This record gives sequence, C-alpha cells and structure tokens, in this order.
Amino acid sequence: MTGLRYVYAVCRPFGTPLQAQLAGVAGDPPRLMPHRGLVAVVSHVPEADFAEEPLRSHLEDLDWLTGVARAHQGVIDALTTVTTPLPLRLATVFRDDSGVRTMIEAREADFRQTLDRLEGRVEWGVKVYLPAEAEAPSAPEPRRAPPAASGRDYLRQRSRQARTREDSWQRAEAFATRLHRTLAAHAEDTRLHAPQSPALSGASGRNVLNAAYLVPRADSEEFVEIVDRTKDETENGASGIRVELTGPWAAYSFVEVPGEFGEGRT
Repeated sequence: MTGLRYVYAVCRPFGTPLQAQLAGVAGDPPRLMPHRGLVAVVSHVPEADFAEEPLRSHLEDLDWLTGVARAHQGVIDALTTVTTPLPLRLATVFRDDSGVRTMIEAREADFRQTLDRLEGRVEWGVKVYLPAEAEAPSAPEPRRAPPAASGRDYLRQRSRQARTREDSWQRAEAFATRLHRTLAAHAEDTRLHAPQSPALSGASGRNVLNAAYLVPRADSEEFVEIVDRTKDETENGASGIRVELTGPWAAYSFVEVPGEFGEGRT
C-alpha cells in the first residue's frame, strides 16, 4: 500500500509481536521502522485524507476525528502491553520513510532520555465525582418544610440548601485530598489535571479530582487494589462519592518534551 506515513509512537526495539489483527488509522496495520536503535511505529494513510489541505478540513469534522483518534489509541494500547511507547500527536504524518527517519534523528536525544525515565512504567488515571444528587439537598417532607410563607422564609430555605451543597462539596474535596495523598505514596510521580466539565466528558456529576499516576508496571496490581478498596468503601457508604480508575495507559501525562508527543489523557 502506498501513501503518506502516519506515525503513532517511538519506542525501543521489542521482541513480542503486535496483535495479528491490529488495524491502524485508515485500516492499515501498523509496522515497525527501526532507525538508530529506536523504532517508529507507522502505517500508510491516503494522501487524499491526510495531506495538509484535506487534513485541515477533516480536523473540523468531529466524527472523522473521533474515528482516527480511536484507531490511533488502539495502536498505542497494543504497544503498551509489550513495551513503553512514546505516543506522538494525533495525525503526525510524513511524506515518506525518509521523513520519519529525519524526525527520529532530530529528536533522538529527547526520545532516549524520556524512554530511559519511563521504561517499565505505566500511567493510571483516577477521577473522583460528586454526583449531582449528592450536591442537592434531599426533597423536604411537606409536613416539615411547608412552602415558604414569605420572602424571608424563602431566602432562609435557599440559604440552607446552599450550605448543604457546600458541605457536600467540602466533604468530597477532603476525601479526594486524602485519596490523592495515599495514591501518590504508591506512585513514582503524579499530575493533577484540571477538573473535567460534564458537558465535555459526558460523565455524570461534578469532577472533584482528575489525577494521573506514574506507576512501575510491576507495582500496578497493588495500586489497583488500593483504588478498588477505596471504591468499595465509597459505594458502601452514604457519601455519594464515585471513584473511577482508568488504565494502564502509555505515560501521556509524564512526557515533558514539548511539540512532538500526544496530548496527555485527562
């Protein structure tokens, strides 16, 4: 197949083969391109979609972009099971193999330094949510809370509701702070991302903690068990707090070389 070269990641040589049925962007299976002791993971993509002008147009098409992102992430996930990949930005495209090799040569020192730092490590994401119903006060019983008889009574009711929401938020923040401190003690590095908007993430509730943890692969089972115990505690309690664990991912959040690498997972 001819076409442009789509580059997913750079990694060190590894001996375990990728999944036989793994398809990359545009359906082309990824292949390994060794160069100067590093490996670029690439596939062919059609120039009609990925040349500069059509690509610029496609980036405005959310459905098209979502399909590319899923295929890109599928390759990164497959790589993460067999090696430590450094994901490149979505839609990193070169004219030919020579362009890919030139890129490796230009960033070789950065690639090697980052791979040394992240070798054998994965990223785990942990989010804490306060569901909307936990922020709102329970519906009052009619006999205990009759309709406001005056403007003053109405303002008092609103003030009580505001205090209830604030108390719920403070409890959730305190819980998230304690959880982050515990998980950070079992990770080599951490990143605190901005809370996600429900409108963008599609998750229900208010995002209190959005954190990433760099964990040695060998210690991941213990890390997951700690999060699972915390999830059991919150689910069996009355706090309404929800803990979400994702991963293991390539260490997106801990790649500090600007310009080349993919956006961190948030």
